[in-house]
Amino acid sequence: MDTMSKPLTLHGHAYLADEHEWLSKNERPRVLNMISTAAAEGDRSENAEYIYGKKRLREIDRRLRYLNKLLTDAKIIDQLSLSGNRVCFGSTVYVSDASGNRYNWTIVGEGESDYHEMGISWKSPVAKALWAKRIGEVVNLIRPKDEMEVEIVDVKFGVYPAKDIRVFKFDET
Repeated sequence: MDTMSKPLTLHGHAYLADEHEWLSKNERPRVLNMISTAAAEGDRSENAEYIYGKKRLREIDRRLRYLNKLLTDAKIIDQLSLSGNRVCFGSTVYVSDASGNRYNWTIVGEGESDYHEMGISWKSPVAKALWAKRIGEVVNLIRPKDEMEVEIVDVKFGVYPAKDIRVFKFDET
């Protein structure tokens, strides 16, 4: 994959766009209103609501900038349009280690792995090690906690996350 492209799965793009819309149209205005109300109460230096609101607003703005970066000029890839027997963006790769343990990962765009069950970023070391390999190939995966040798037993396309990604919920803590 071109290092300049910003791939996102079709579902991942929808989720990230939903989050961006919710933050900008719902959460940010709610927090701004809370800050405005707290500021009207007087001394801001000892006003916990005001201080918390400003902190929360910075967090929201930081997340919105990150989402903008991910969504701007993203290359959207529909996993159902993919096929083949090589590991690539959007594929779900099934592997087995020497002990018979089985693992699977779906290679997704940056920022998607937060919601995608078993999703890993296409930029991650594991995804890079698996990239373009075929069924039957043995790959040495170097992970933060260990190394493991795995054999690719299957590659599938169109495997979507188990979570309902169209229902975005933001942690309000």
